[in-house]
Amino acid sequence: MAETLDSRALGAVSDVVVTIAAEHRFEPVLEQLADAARQLAGARYAAIGVPDGEGGFSHFITSGMTQKQYDAIGELPRQHGLLGAMLETAESHRFPNIQKHPRFEGWPDEHPNMRSFLGVPIASQGDVIGAFYLTDKKGPRGAVFSDADLELIETLSAHAAVAIDNARLYERSRELTVVEERNRSAMAEMRSLIFELRPGDVVADGLAVTLQKHIDVLRRVYGTEIELKLDGAPQRSPDAAVQREIFRIAQEAIANALKHSGAEHVRVYLEERRNHLRVTIHDDGCGFDAEGPQARRRLGLISMRERAEEIGGAMEVRSEPRVGTTVTMEIDLGSQA
Repeated sequence: MAETLDSRALGAVSDVVVTIAAEHRFEPVLEQLADAARQLAGARYAAIGVPDGEGGFSHFITSGMTQKQYDAIGELPRQHGLLGAMLETAESHRFPNIQKHPRFEGWPDEHPNMRSFLGVPIASQGDVIGAFYLTDKKGPRGAVFSDADLELIETLSAHAAVAIDNARLYERSRELTVVEERNRSAMAEMRSLIFELRPGDVVADGLAVTLQKHIDVLRRVYGTEIELKLDGAPQRSPDAAVQREIFRIAQEAIANALKHSGAEHVRVYLEERRNHLRVTIHDDGCGFDAEGPQARRRLGLISMRERAEEIGGAMEVRSEPRVGTTVTMEIDLGSQA
């Protein structure tokens, strides 16, 4: 049985839809739609316009013009004349001579001369989101767009609406992904900077107040429950250098718990008795084998121990897999006299 013109045309539309469905980027989708409309309707020129909501076009993609012609015409057109008429209602328009239409306003400089015209809006959920503009039906002099051309482009228009909506969703998804990645990077950088903060207020505010300020910031940034508990008060305060090192050791232990343990809770205990000070950081995270061969190289323990020893203190680490980790640093303040 011979294939009819209608079935061939529908087959051509089907091929176009399959091709466009494989593309998700917004502008390439518009380019393919403009090319497809021009070829399906046998037009010399075609364009697809997407309004920007402010009286202009966010995109106006042409097909059939050379790049030189396109560049010579200049900036994107505004929504006036017949271009605007296509966006006012969901009604299609077809004219044998565009130049005789009452809303025709002339051509820009360097614009090709055109006669026959077919305009088909692209509607989605009741809103006009774009339009096809086709001019100069190919054929003998005076050729015009037929009913079949109109029906074909209206069929393409329905698929174009879906393609445009999908492309917009894809672009927005990509934009959100970029924003989320930037937010993650910014958060990671902020977290990193927090642990580089210099404990300049330790001497002025005291160790307990400085630790509490630091913990308050970490709690907001990480969303982890971090608690500071105080017990007692010393008869004398450590000198400035010792206070800074104690803060640094506590800061690093808390950082390890937040970065590596996966803990839901971190407890910081500051106990001060006469000439004795103890800082304990406990987390309920994954833990590790504190007696294993890798323990000394884990979590910066060597650096922390060296800091504790330099100020006359001692540090102990207790940890158990799937139970958690406890870091304790003690110092005899009497030895600082």
